[in-house]
Amino acid sequence: MQKIKLICFYGPESTGKSSMAKRMAEIYNTEFVPEVSREMISSNDFTVDDIIKIGHAQTQRVFEKMNTANKILFCDTDLITTQIYSKKYLGIVPEILLELENKIHYDKYFLFDIDVPWVADGLRDLGNQRKEMMKIFKEELEERAIQPTLVHGNWSAREEIIKVEIEKILSSR
Repeated sequence: MQKIKLICFYGPESTGKSSMAKRMAEIYNTEFVPEVSREMISSNDFTVDDIIKIGHAQTQRVFEKMNTANKILFCDTDLITTQIYSKKYLGIVPEILLELENKIHYDKYFLFDIDVPWVADGLRDLGNQRKEMMKIFKEELEERAIQPTLVHGNWSAREEIIKVEIEKILSSR
């Protein structure tokens, strides 16, 4: 079985990660992993048990989609993100989220910039904290020595940045 390249779309809310994961999966005729928490919660009033279930479900979905992906798998989020929101909303990060993070190694991180309009959707509520959240997302990658590609600009520019990097990844197989 060929090794599937794992791609993480990462960054604060309302930066286009979900739409781009779907779009890239279409372009590259493969699968994407959605932000599973959106299937499990309807507000940001969640518990430690909820965040642990989300962590397990997100991890499980990545493993499931790896079985049906075509060379590359686009992931709308990761366990670092789950940890960030756990700390933000609950004030703690359960140890299991750190363990789950270590079960998946992403081949490439794309950090989505906040240079696009914030759009409310019923779950997003940090529109007034975008700069602070971007700083937190960057710091978490720096702590792990992960060097992402910054995705910025309008939709077309973002798509082009990603496609250039994906082509490099696919050609280096």
